[in-house]
Parts: sequence; structure tokens; C-alpha cells
Amino acid sequence: MNTQSMRPHPDISLHQLKIFTAVAHAATLTEAAKQLGIAQPSLSQQLSRLETLVGARLFNRRPGEMELTEAGLYLLPKAEHVLRGMRDLEDGLMEYTSGRRMTIRLAGITSVLRVLLPPALRRLQEIFPDIDFDIQDMAPSDIFELLYDRRIAVGLLADNSIAASGGGFAQIPLFTDSHVLAVPGHLDLSKVEKPERDLPADQLATLNQSIQFAFGSQHTKRVQNWYERLFPGHTIVAQCRSFEIATELVRAGTGVCLVPALSLLHGAETLKGIRLYAVNAVPRHIMALIPSQYQHIEPYRTFLDTLKDTAQTIALPEVLPIPPFLDGGPQAQF
Repeated sequence: MNTQSMRPHPDISLHQLKIFTAVAHAATLTEAAKQLGIAQPSLSQQLSRLETLVGARLFNRRPGEMELTEAGLYLLPKAEHVLRGMRDLEDGLMEYTSGRRMTIRLAGITSVLRVLLPPALRRLQEIFPDIDFDIQDMAPSDIFELLYDRRIAVGLLADNSIAASGGGFAQIPLFTDSHVLAVPGHLDLSKVEKPERDLPADQLATLNQSIQFAFGSQHTKRVQNWYERLFPGHTIVAQCRSFEIATELVRAGTGVCLVPALSLLHGAETLKGIRLYAVNAVPRHIMALIPSQYQHIEPYRTFLDTLKDTAQTIALPEVLPIPPFLDGGPQAQF
């Protein structure tokens, strides 16, 4: 009998499985190392050790690209299952631990993190001084990926990014955020019924220059349809991935932009040189997504309460009435 074939397989560590799944979901080794908070050489070394233990390559490595091999594709769902089981075990034991420091891991969209999170975290730390936070600013699709992989416990995002099923997570409503049309300060639309008739040529040109967002989501497509319906002669002069950059472009007179009002709460100077007009659109609802079993466990239960309490204190910027030429018709659903 070949005793070599009966030798026990060396142990694969949870740390190695975490590294493997992070690399599998990240665009680059650098991104995976950043997410895990370890140096890239250490990550590469651990990944090589895992491949040695498995006895097969898990990735085909090409310049700027890591593609899973057949062995990697086989291992990935099993590794994720093991890691989810360990997290469930840790979460279940959380109620029985005391006097130990813990980390709340969360991710959210920029505007929500910037406005809602700081006062909520300050209040939570007064109640639970031994808590710290791991916060990631991400696009909705990335937030969902981290939630599904249980690499975060809380996601903060808008309901227009959430599937009807909610992805199996508890949805905690926080507050309602309206969409507004941001235009340069010199562009007065308060009495405009027909832009082609009521605006000078230079102002009409500015109105027909749109600044839009390239988030690659269904929401982006709905916003594009809104512009095409209400500004049929418009030209896209800029595509952004940041509400803050879009606001500065509007202030400079580059064009107009449909934005969530919350994104404009960025200090006293934000609205100088900008007018905000209401639009006939369904508002977005900001939610906290969390695994159902977390919402009744401390400190998550109190954290959700502080988020809801803080949301009640948010005052959105002053918005002018909807311009006549944008009034009427069904509400747009973003």
C-alpha cells in the first residue's frame, strides 16, 4: 500500500481561506491586500502556501488580472461556506461575551457616510466605549458583495439599489432624501414655462448641458431616461462618479445636474453659486441593511437606534419650487 497517499492533508487555515476569497473577489492583489489590511507580499506568500497545500494552482496570473482556475472555482464556494459558518458561530457567541473590544464593520455610499455616520458613531461610543469601527466607502454593488460575503455587518445605501427581496437582509428605514436639479446660480428657472422662449441663448445652452453619473447601475439608466424625456436637446458634457465633483462642475457653470439633496450637505460653502429646484420624482429612501439575526444583538441593536435617531436631526438644504416647464406628468421613479 502506498503510505504516501494515506498521509493526512496538511491543515488549511481560516486565514488562508480569507485571503483566497478576498483575492477571488478583488480586481487586483493590491485591492485584496487593502481590504484585508495586510501587506501585499504577505498576501502573495500566504496564497502561494495555500496553493502548495492544495497541490494545484488556484489562479491563472496575468498582468493586472487574476483568473480562477478550475481548482479555484471548486474551492471558492466551499471556502465561503466555511467562512460564513465561522462568522455565524462568532455572532452567536457575541451575546455571551463581555469586557472585550469589538469592531463593527460597515460600508455605505459617500453621502450617507459623511452626513449620518459621524454623529451616530459618537453617540454609540458614549454607550459602548470599547467599540471601534471598520468603515468602507463603496458603490452599492460592492456593498452587497461585502454583505453577502459577511465581510461587513451593516450596509448603508438607498432603496433604489436594493432588489425587491432585499437580498435576505433586514431593511431598516432611516430617512427620505429628495432628488433636486442643481443649476448654476445665475440660472433662474422660477418662471420658465418654455426654455426655448423664456431663456437667453447662453442660459438655454447651459440648461441643455447635463452632468450625469456613471455608476453602471439601473438607477443610472433611469436618470438618463429622465434627462431624455425632459431635456430632449441636452448634451452630456461630463460623467462623474462623485456627487461632490458634479456639484463643483455645476457651480462653475458647466451644466446642470440631477442629484440627491443629501449629497449637497457638505458644509456652508457647498451651495454658494448654486440654485436647487424640486423635480417631479419619487424620493429615495435611505436604508440600513443588516443580517436579520444581528438586529436584535448588541451593540448592533443600539447602533441601529442611534442611526435612526441621528437621521431625525438631518435638515436637507432649502429647495426652490419645481420650475413650470418641469411640472406635470407622472413622478419619475429613480
